[in-house]
Amino acid sequence: MDQSIPLALVVDDDPMILMAAIEIVAEAGFSPLEAMTVEAAITVLEQHRGEVAVLFTDVQMPGGRDGFSLAREAAQRWPNIQIVVASGQMTPGPDDLPDGATFLPKPFSVEIVHDRLREMLPVKDQPDPLRQ
Repeated sequence: MDQSIPLALVVDDDPMILMAAIEIVAEAGFSPLEAMTVEAAITVLEQHRGEVAVLFTDVQMPGGRDGFSLAREAAQRWPNIQIVVASGQMTPGPDDLPDGATFLPKPFSVEIVHDRLREMLPVKDQPDPLRQ
C-alpha cells in the first residue's frame, strides 16, 4: 500500500450507500477501507493503528452500537482522525458527536463531502484531488 495516499474508513450497513461513499472518498484522493458494522470498523481501525486519516460513518447500524458511538470511540482512541457522520433519519443531539466531528444529512453529494473534507483537513494533509 502506498503510504503517501491517506486512508479513509467508510462505514455503512447499506451496500449501495457504502459503495457510493467509497467512490466519493476515492475521488477525493483517499485509499478507502470499508466496514458494515461498528465492530468491524473498530477492527479495521485497530489493524491500521492510527493510519486512518478520515472516518466516514453512517449513524444507524446493525448490532448494539451506532455511528455516534463509533465516532466517539474513534475520537478518543485515535485523536488525529477526522470524523464525518452521516444520516438520513437522525440529527445529532448535544453529546452525540465528539469535538471536531462533522455531521452530514443524507442524501449527500460528491461536492458536499469534498467541501467538508477540505474544511476539516489542513491543506498539507489533503490529497491532491481535494486541493484542485
